[in-house]
Amino acid sequence: MPVVSLPYKYLERLCGTDRKTIIEHLPMIGSDIERILDEQVDVEFFPSRVDLYSTEGVARAMRGFLGLETGEEIYPVTPSSISFSVDPNLIDIRPYIGSAVIRDISLDNEAIISLMGIQEALHWVVGRGRAKVAIGVHDLDKVTPPFRYYGALLTRTFVPLDYDREMNLSEIMEEHPKGRDYSHIVKDKPVMPLIEDANGNVLSFPPIINGELTRVTEASKNLLLDVTGTDERAVMTALKVLCTTLITAGGKCESVSINGVIMPDLSPETREVNVASCNKLLGTSLSAEEMADILQKMRYGAEKSGDNTVSVRIPCYRADIMHEWDVYEDVAIGAGFGSLNAELPETFAAGCEHPIMKRASVLRDICCGLGYLEVMPFTLSNEDVMYTRMQREPDPRVLRVLHPISEEQTLVRTDLLPLLLDLLRMNKRRELPQRIFHTGDVVLDMQTCQKLALASTHPGADFSEAYATTDALMRELGLVYLPQESTDPAFIPGRAADIIVNGKKAGVFGEIHPGVLNRFDIDQPVAGIELDLNIIFSP
Repeated sequence: MPVVSLPYKYLERLCGTDRKTIIEHLPMIGSDIERILDEQVDVEFFPSRVDLYSTEGVARAMRGFLGLETGEEIYPVTPSSISFSVDPNLIDIRPYIGSAVIRDISLDNEAIISLMGIQEALHWVVGRGRAKVAIGVHDLDKVTPPFRYYGALLTRTFVPLDYDREMNLSEIMEEHPKGRDYSHIVKDKPVMPLIEDANGNVLSFPPIINGELTRVTEASKNLLLDVTGTDERAVMTALKVLCTTLITAGGKCESVSINGVIMPDLSPETREVNVASCNKLLGTSLSAEEMADILQKMRYGAEKSGDNTVSVRIPCYRADIMHEWDVYEDVAIGAGFGSLNAELPETFAAGCEHPIMKRASVLRDICCGLGYLEVMPFTLSNEDVMYTRMQREPDPRVLRVLHPISEEQTLVRTDLLPLLLDLLRMNKRRELPQRIFHTGDVVLDMQTCQKLALASTHPGADFSEAYATTDALMRELGLVYLPQESTDPAFIPGRAADIIVNGKKAGVFGEIHPGVLNRFDIDQPVAGIELDLNIIFSP
């Protein structure tokens, strides 16, 4: 979950109250305070509340919760003559774009930092690392409308942000830090998404980098927002959150025409919610008037519409409200969880730790004692990571996802070591040595099993290290094992051994094959261990 830094001076100015009061009430609106520093407080919010990923968003919510300013905030949008044309060649590349203009905004250093923070948080939470949504913020006074969103050739040049020389799109993807980080999203496309003005000046190369020309500074007064992506709903969510944040910061919003479609639409959604259902779910006895008052504290527009109903206007930035129960949750937050009566459940059951969890706890203690750091890789993976890069044949017992949402999540993991190697790839620029482990579930033949994997990377990682770690691990578990030469293609021949326990193969250890390291783009040797816990601990 993103951690949002809230500078005290800016937060106090927007909230209209002191930092002590704010810090005391922050946990009550659904946050976890990470650290309290001299100049700021760092707070973690749930991924669903993207509207709270800025100082402005937190101040808006806090003003309502403290009763300083209740009810919905109105977001007027003034028409403008600014327009975009969209190239149909982008339909299969990055087809959706949203835009708006923010006028007469005054940005100090703290406001710019807040803007950059919410931009990156939206990239991560809504944009899935910019693959789904990418955001550009530009100084409008430095360019000339109308604007053009089109597919450009790799030879197109401009000066990217933080550089002082022109580069073509191919050079940007290869040399610019942001290009190296995000070029994988578009590098295989026939044309590159580009935004330019009427004079041919480049504003943005989404989803990679903006142009240096439109850099936003404290002198910027008028901003142009562009949000591009592959999912229309996600694009519009990010645009609405960004617009309302900047309006709260003091700006005025103007509309933009995208191929004749006027946006943004910052109007609220109206729903009727049932008071009796809310009371039943929360164990309260609120009246319609009381429920409406509480929802106004949570920055909804709300009034009694009947003896048992409340008419609610849901702010446009609340993309997390999908069901009446989401509104009821905000009623509980607004009323204060401490005000809800605690009752013992009608049924009683005594719990105990599951044997599998006990076993996992022992393994974690041993691995940590051996100097390894626990990691938590995803349960879903794909055939490329699980088998192709490991030089292994696909396991016929694999459980595949029927309708995968991406090429990266097509099956349920059958092994853990490939996932550890993928994590080492992601962290290869970190300091060495790196020693990581994970113990958890895999699925084989529709059955859930438990495995353990360890990986160590540094210039001296070799078979001897894997052997010594395996020996120590088995000794701590009180198990007798027999090492036998392994033919596992993921390991170097002659530098790998199968782990035989009670006559059964229970795992493998050794030095990872250079071909595997190359496929994972790892440039240091790796010693790896895999164990099937169901075999090791079988009666």
